[in-house]
Amino acid sequence: MPLGERIGDKSESRYCGVETDFDDDMPNLLYRNISAGGFDFVVSTLMDPSYRPSLVQKDGSKSIALPFTGSDLVLSPSQWSGHVVGKISSWIDLDSEDEKLRADSEITLKQEIAWASHLSLQACLLPVPKGTKCGNYARCVNQILQSLNNMQLWLRIPLEKADEDDASGGKSEMCGLADSWELWNSFRCFCEHHSQLSIALEILSSLPSENSLGRWFGEPVKAAIIHTDSFLTNARGYPCLSKRHQRLVTSFFNYSVQIILSGKRGQSSRHSGTSIDQSDGLQRHPLKSYLDYVGYLYQKMDPLSEQERFEIGYRDFLQSPLQPLMDNLEAQTYETFEKDTIKYTQYRTAISKALIDWVPDEKASLLTTVLMVVGAGRGPLVRAALEAADETERKLKVYAVEKNPNAVVTLHSLVKLEGWQNVVTIISSDMRCWDAPEKADILVSELLGSFGDNELSPECLDGAQRFLKDDGISIPSMYTSFIQPVTASKLYNDVKAHKDLLHFETAYVVKLHKVARLAPSQPVFTFTHPEFSPGNTNDRSKKLQFEIPTDTGSAIVHGFAGYFDAVLYKDVHLGIEPSMHTPNMFSWFPIFFPLRMPLIIPPGSRLEVHFWRCCSPSKVWYEWCVASPSASPIHNSNGRSYWVGL
Repeated sequence: MPLGERIGDKSESRYCGVETDFDDDMPNLLYRNISAGGFDFVVSTLMDPSYRPSLVQKDGSKSIALPFTGSDLVLSPSQWSGHVVGKISSWIDLDSEDEKLRADSEITLKQEIAWASHLSLQACLLPVPKGTKCGNYARCVNQILQSLNNMQLWLRIPLEKADEDDASGGKSEMCGLADSWELWNSFRCFCEHHSQLSIALEILSSLPSENSLGRWFGEPVKAAIIHTDSFLTNARGYPCLSKRHQRLVTSFFNYSVQIILSGKRGQSSRHSGTSIDQSDGLQRHPLKSYLDYVGYLYQKMDPLSEQERFEIGYRDFLQSPLQPLMDNLEAQTYETFEKDTIKYTQYRTAISKALIDWVPDEKASLLTTVLMVVGAGRGPLVRAALEAADETERKLKVYAVEKNPNAVVTLHSLVKLEGWQNVVTIISSDMRCWDAPEKADILVSELLGSFGDNELSPECLDGAQRFLKDDGISIPSMYTSFIQPVTASKLYNDVKAHKDLLHFETAYVVKLHKVARLAPSQPVFTFTHPEFSPGNTNDRSKKLQFEIPTDTGSAIVHGFAGYFDAVLYKDVHLGIEPSMHTPNMFSWFPIFFPLRMPLIIPPGSRLEVHFWRCCSPSKVWYEWCVASPSASPIHNSNGRSYWVGL
């Protein structure tokens, strides 16, 4: 790993490769670039570039054995698998007008990928489509994907998007499009969004806008190919990158994208030439200074925080939401939530402020506040309440109401261990069924889900507020859900792998990582507590319109990321909405609402979305759809696929 180590980082971005020319001496190629050069892997053509199937002599109906490559025995299986990425011949053009070239291209493509698969390579780099039309190329690749083993195919795509006012007309020299994302999107749509088709993004000397770049972080980018022509030269003669290129490379590291260096040494870089290492006489690799610079960018990144190291195993992993009323949580789930000290610090602060407002200083020694924790779990909110009472020097009487009989066992042990018997009364009951012996001054709960109301906090607190005084305080007092459109290729493919409607109409809890957020989030549903209005209903509907920035270009929406923000008491809040996220809090991951068919958003168009929260006597569910720029089906009609039981 020439880039070195970062604490907690086990991603593939630690590895750096180099693109090489064809060399029929593979052992020497690996020695020069890996053993001597310091790279982790080579991207190498596997077949002689001069080979054309049409030039091979035929003998009757059988072809003579094809001398298109060397033996697989020149390297060990581990060397082929661990140090070589195959590069498909760049001359192939499966959409050429030349019938012979087209036929040669199809035969060669299939031969080379079959050979790479035989060698157990982890990936093969496909050449850039030659023009705007790539239908036949994609057809052949899609055929190959149907029977391919675990090998990935990386489609080489230049990172290009012309500005609207580009005087040159904005056409890419490499693919004939103003926006190379559209080329990629056409290709992957032809291939049915296959999970083994990924991107090798070619970084050029000029970069498109930040919004245009942002689209790619939700796409399956496996590698970034940086040509030496994209580097500048600093005052000391060493290669370096512009500030924008540096930020992009750092972002790639965060998204587990591997860097591949390509090209010859820059003529202006006096430290890039071949030289002899005085210590062992080895010839210095011509791109060593470029590799050193990439390693420098990797090393100067901040180390992963404790929270990031905790969350890394959950990134982009779909989890079914909890059924809090139907199921009892397990000890491990409680333990995970209880480790989130930030959440309970916010609750303690909110309770402290509520106690001070409820009991004036002059009556602090006379009045006892009745506080009820509904959904007490294993007691963290009980502890937070008693700590707040000590902090504010207020007297407290606590009812801890919990329906899970297993958690109640732990609560009894905690109360005895801490000596809270005279202060805490444990109630083993569903809060909606319990008849309280007295009214509460303060009602505290942590029934919030990733989307705020998706774990039935409104229904539970509606049932519990009957034992809250008319002027009593509810913590939380209000919460709002938010959504935003996202590109999330991995999540979409993971849902699609189930091959059924049910999974496309289910909302998932997921630690979003490889996603592109296409527009700022917007509020959806808001609930306030207590809510004593007559005829109150928890059904909701919302229409939202998202403006995709015009400089983004075309984009694809795979679904919607959902968040919440809650007001605990007055100015004390907690939440996971990105612009207001409570720092270092990890109790909640976002929620993801997938679309059955990904939606292409043309530049400058408006995205209109509808969300509904529906209730029946036995369940609560969400329905969602897109109305514009084109209509989608209404997802999860009547809660047929996903619902939360009451």
